[in-house]
Amino acid sequence: MKNIFIVVFALLCFGAKAQQPAVTEVKFPAADPSPADIVYFPLNAPKAKAGDETKPIIKIVYSRPQKKGREIFGVLEQYGTVWRFGANESTEVHFFKKVSIGGKKIKAGTYSLFAIPNKDTWTIIVNSETDKWGAFTYNQAKDVVRVNVPVKTLPKPIEYFSLTFTPLNEGATLVIGWDKTLVELPISF
Repeated sequence: MKNIFIVVFALLCFGAKAQQPAVTEVKFPAADPSPADIVYFPLNAPKAKAGDETKPIIKIVYSRPQKKGREIFGVLEQYGTVWRFGANESTEVHFFKKVSIGGKKIKAGTYSLFAIPNKDTWTIIVNSETDKWGAFTYNQAKDVVRVNVPVKTLPKPIEYFSLTFTPLNEGATLVIGWDKTLVELPISF
């Protein structure tokens, strides 16, 4: 009788293992050399603790290319050419409420950001098309606003394309830096 229980137990265990699906090898893609990042205004909005009433007003999702010893603006990113404002997919900005850029009111919603870098000024573009790869299918007819901003030269280069916000009395300034270039876009709300 004891042997019968052992045989039945062994068959049940073997049968249970046989029913489990085989694990196939999954190939995950390598890490992207231009990692995705997110910046909010206010900067502490995603880290708000219970009881903190801080709510996001702006959220930007972008990829951060690296300098890697290259000359960026005027060489890698040609002057006078529409640029995706980062790497990979076009950069997307979400306004949680109505904002104003360059005197133009923009409804709450999600937009893409592009730029036309030049030596002394950049044209920053807010465009209504989203979910596009780079600027390859950029459509100027979908521009919501274009604003020219002056270029400032940094004393030392920034390795990764970087975005942050600084507060204004009635809004925020989007600060853009990469290599030795810094530009600022005032946004009011």
